[in-house]
Amino acid sequence: MSVTLEGLRTVIYPAPDLDAAKAWWSRLLGIQPYFDEPFYVGFEVAGYELGLLPTAAPTDGALTYWGVADVSDAVAAAVAEGATEHAPVAEVGGGIVTATVRTPVGAILGLIYNPHFAGA
Repeated sequence: MSVTLEGLRTVIYPAPDLDAAKAWWSRLLGIQPYFDEPFYVGFEVAGYELGLLPTAAPTDGALTYWGVADVSDAVAAAVAEGATEHAPVAEVGGGIVTATVRTPVGAILGLIYNPHFAGA
């Protein structure tokens, strides 16, 4: 079983102090987030998502999400090849589905289906 990665979609940075992270990124990027909730802050950057997640573990580093046609199938393929579930498949709003797996060497692979992604 193989997975077709459709290209990069999203990078999410751990943000234990969400207000401070939002302020820093807003100053750096020169824009305000388009999505701003206590559980997630999202910036649109050149057609891609830069997210801040207060519940993400800083020890995991930035989470990079690759687009796929079906997240559940992609997770199953990765697990069949020796990955382990890191965060389960979840619909996170607006028809967007995400999951992460930990590869056999410990890296985290993010998988996302985003029906709103138009590309850069």
